[in-house]
Amino acid sequence: MQITIDIPDEYIQKLKPDLENFSQRILEILVVEAYKAQNLTSAEVGRILNLNRFEVDAFLKQHRAYLHYSIIDFQQDLQTLQQLEQG
Repeated sequence: MQITIDIPDEYIQKLKPDLENFSQRILEILVVEAYKAQNLTSAEVGRILNLNRFEVDAFLKQHRAYLHYSIIDFQQDLQTLQQLEQG
């Protein structure tokens, strides 16, 4: 898919340094926002941006998009740890 963005001419000069790799940067912003909204998984982020698991973790952390980890996940992990201690 191709998306076109219109930027008024008077701002092009001001934005010029930021226009390098513009399409990649926009893609990254979209992916981060989709991940934060829980519309994408970290595996999907990796596939879209062609990153391995460790690179995805670093990328998401850099963009303050942290692991989706709910209280239910925590309780399940705690229960698993308790079972391992007993067994």
